[in-house]
Amino acid sequence: MEARSTPVHVEVHAPICAAAAEILTPDSLRFIGYLCHKFEDRRRSLLSARVSRALEFDSGALPHFEGSGKMGGTMREPHSHSTDDPHWRCAPIPDDLQDRRVEITGPVDRKMVINGLNSGANVYMADFEDSTSPTWSNLTEGQRNLRDAVNGKITFTNANTGRVYALKEKTAVLFVRPRGWHLDEAHVTVNGRVASGSLFDFGLYFFHNVHSLLAKGTKPYFYLPKLEHYLEARLWNDVFRAAQSYFGVPQGTIRATVLLETITAAFQMEEILYELRNHSLGLNCGRWDYLFSYIKKFKCHGDKIAPDRSHLTMTDTPLLRSYVDRLIYICHKRGTFAMGGMAAQIPIKGDPAANDAAMARIKKDKLREVLAGHDGTWVAHPALVTLAKGVFDKHMQGPNQIDKNPGLAGKDVSEADLLELRKVSKGEAITSVGLKNGVSIVLAYTEAWLRGVGCIPLNHHMEDAATAEISRAQIWQWRYHEIPTEDDGVVITSKRISKLIHDEVKTRSGGEDRGKWFLAGKLVEDMLTKDKLDDFLTTVCYPHILTTKYEGDIIPEDEPVSKL
Repeated sequence: MEARSTPVHVEVHAPICAAAAEILTPDSLRFIGYLCHKFEDRRRSLLSARVSRALEFDSGALPHFEGSGKMGGTMREPHSHSTDDPHWRCAPIPDDLQDRRVEITGPVDRKMVINGLNSGANVYMADFEDSTSPTWSNLTEGQRNLRDAVNGKITFTNANTGRVYALKEKTAVLFVRPRGWHLDEAHVTVNGRVASGSLFDFGLYFFHNVHSLLAKGTKPYFYLPKLEHYLEARLWNDVFRAAQSYFGVPQGTIRATVLLETITAAFQMEEILYELRNHSLGLNCGRWDYLFSYIKKFKCHGDKIAPDRSHLTMTDTPLLRSYVDRLIYICHKRGTFAMGGMAAQIPIKGDPAANDAAMARIKKDKLREVLAGHDGTWVAHPALVTLAKGVFDKHMQGPNQIDKNPGLAGKDVSEADLLELRKVSKGEAITSVGLKNGVSIVLAYTEAWLRGVGCIPLNHHMEDAATAEISRAQIWQWRYHEIPTEDDGVVITSKRISKLIHDEVKTRSGGEDRGKWFLAGKLVEDMLTKDKLDDFLTTVCYPHILTTKYEGDIIPEDEPVSKL
């Protein structure tokens, strides 16, 4: 392990129970401190650049391909070597990841980790981001759960039924998704500054598991969320290099797939792969966050107003088709995975006809993906693994399509193609039903998140932060542009939105202050009716789930529980 002499002061501003003490050891906190001290200034600089780009978009700018010489972004530098050189390839694929045809995702609670690894999927992605509410207990217990899973010692006993859950002999390959660059970990400060949630999640998992994973013949695998620029990918690459050097393991030990889920990243796919090429496992179509990003970035553009979420399908939305085609072409050109997106549907109990219809829609979506050239897909529920595998088994010969399907449909995708919304028949695009459903989704998800629950079943879908964010951004945009709902001609105003929220809170709470409905209603009303669209729902709600004081970068006033 590489020694570090620079003084770094790490403080934990939260209770450390016995379970947390297993994870938050002096050595692990020292490693977190090393990463944050080394990379925090760059993280903050990149986040500032996001703000600058957002202001450009608000003023009418559009994104462009790198090297186009056009406006529409900051931090521009020549990157022609990544696109003009036909010879470079991403690092060879590890033996245990040749076949990724079905991946399942979920939070890091103990039961879900076991069920995900036992699901029959090729990969289980344990998620510290969109499907986890980052309470202190969720984070520390989640890290302990993953450590126990890596060591094959994880079990769970249902207190109500007595049922014992344990790992099968053959399990899925484990990936971990840390939080995005924009998220803080306010329970920990490094040299007086709030720690990065990304580095906290990544660092603890890597610290506790790298040697165990290598001993088992596998590697530390990650999914990287919410990247907006290739310089953010470069930062991750440098973090990986530093972590590997710190532990004395070979460079390239860490491998990562980037979730391509922002509109700006869609214009830099090849550049992002190039930055991570020695650690890359390709790109994934994070469709729901991608739509959220599109709406958020172009919220002030009157010609880019998105219709009801129900109309934003992969087959009928031009910008989504183009994004998929380009991603497959770029990834296969560079010898790496082009992963498909999430099927958020879950089985419908008690209604066979409705369930059959839902399963048929999932099957159709997975067929679209495999025929387009994707090397695998995502599902949100273990019951969907067999269905998705059946589609890929039938239409994908071999473990993947990297060398068999060049994805030529994406070769000539233009900038305009990546920005084209679906045209919906007048009278159907934005409706009162869509508005009400959107308010309900944002409110229900926010209430659950405030209780420490990061994903919830709602209307036969597994809703996480990404799907809630689409609705939040849409409703704000509709109100900002004073759009009328087309079925009744009534303009969407703050007053109208507030009434929908108040009615929903009253119905859900029974008029009593139970759960987090009153707080959720207050926060959601503010988010949907204020002049400025908040970047993320989770950053608005974050101070309300903490065990410490936090106001952005304000250092907690209470004494730290632990110092290093």
